[in-house]
Amino acid sequence: MNQFIILAVILAIVAAAPTPQSTSYVITTDAQPYSFSWSVLDKPSFQEYSHTQSSDGKVTTGFYHVYLPDGRVQTVNYRADENGYKADVKYETFSKTGTWIPSAIAFRVFSRL
Repeated sequence: MNQFIILAVILAIVAAAPTPQSTSYVITTDAQPYSFSWSVLDKPSFQEYSHTQSSDGKVTTGFYHVYLPDGRVQTVNYRADENGYKADVKYETFSKTGTWIPSAIAFRVFSRL
């Protein structure tokens, strides 16, 4: 019986002992400049989209536009920096029966500066 009590006390002491702090690492890297651009044009469905973005590692700027089903073009110019995200959004109307400017479906993957 005494052995059981001694064993229970030892287990209680071991269980109450502080656990070692886990080591965590924070990996920091310098911001990398980049730029990309893509666009899509599908004449039969009147779908046209494009997006261009670039960053010097601290400030990101970009532009995108989309033809909306209600007959408008949404154009967004934006900038994101240490002060936050700022977007200039504009809408223009277009005609689905208008003349299309010839363009190919294009997709350009990330390119390093």
